[in-house]
Amino acid sequence: MASSAIASAAPSDDLIAAAKKEGSLTTIALPHDWCGYGDVIAGFKAKYGLTVNELNPDAGSGDEVEAIKANKGNTGPQAPDVIDVGLSFGPSAKKDGLLQPYKVSTWDSIPDSAKDAEGYWYGDYYGVLSFVVNNDIVKESPKDWADLKKPEFANTVALAGDPRTANQAVQGVYAAGLATGEKDATKAGEAGLKFFAELNKSGNFVPVIGKSAPLAQGSTPIVVAWDYNGLAWRDSLKGNPPVDVVVPATGVVAGVYVQAISAFAPHPNAAKLWMEYLYSDEGQVLWLKGYCHPIRFNDLAKNNKIPADVLAKLPPAAAYEKAIFPTLEEQAAGKTAITTGWDKVVGSNVK
Repeated sequence: MASSAIASAAPSDDLIAAAKKEGSLTTIALPHDWCGYGDVIAGFKAKYGLTVNELNPDAGSGDEVEAIKANKGNTGPQAPDVIDVGLSFGPSAKKDGLLQPYKVSTWDSIPDSAKDAEGYWYGDYYGVLSFVVNNDIVKESPKDWADLKKPEFANTVALAGDPRTANQAVQGVYAAGLATGEKDATKAGEAGLKFFAELNKSGNFVPVIGKSAPLAQGSTPIVVAWDYNGLAWRDSLKGNPPVDVVVPATGVVAGVYVQAISAFAPHPNAAKLWMEYLYSDEGQVLWLKGYCHPIRFNDLAKNNKIPADVLAKLPPAAAYEKAIFPTLEEQAAGKTAITTGWDKVVGSNVK
């Protein structure tokens, strides 16, 4: 029984042969320093001997979808076979008839909340909102959202964007609201606004967009940011200053990206083989090395499939067990409450 289960979690010889016959795969919007994609692409090429044609590494999710639309009848090198996009783009691209379904052999270990039941799109990796802390200035890192209100954190707390427009900042406010115990998305958004209004009133909130440079310089010593951004900043600063990345004890909000295959993919078998590679233990661990938690993370952790040296560079695995994946409807409701209410409730001009 065990051997058949293991065998089923790998691409078939027929698929490998068909992909090799096509010879190449066209990707889009995959910068090599994002989520370890440089190693992922190299690993795929080494394993299967296909060439990878990389279009516009710095494109955004909207650009990827437009590239599928613009190349419907084109089998040349400008037509992407596969896309990696923000969650909201999966269902909309499916609705527009731009995707084809495919269920990888590890399908069952992808959480239901992060995949299309018919296989048109599926979560690939996620980040969670964390506190990125400059430990030269803040000696003891906050452990949860409520800690940020303490007087010792005066003039320290920043968001990684303008909460009226930037998703990362919106999700930060939403996470703070969920940490108050609110379950309803609109109410969580409103609770998040109230939380940041209190931080602003007490002088703990800094209206500067938190990034690596202001974190290091000390103008934003605590930044609420995706964990993968914080971990990358930590590495790039090489201990000067020392940086701590803390997943809060409550209100752990995950932002998920999704993979999909173009309905018009010129290399459909290579696209399917790429998905098999990405969702294999090997591919998932490579994303984790790039600090993006692969969608099968809990499954990998439970089965001891994650190398110890990789785990050592990350916040504790247990912190991610509480991760909440808001639905698109919840995200939309929370975002509306936050973006429309920020000026009135908090009144801080973040820039």
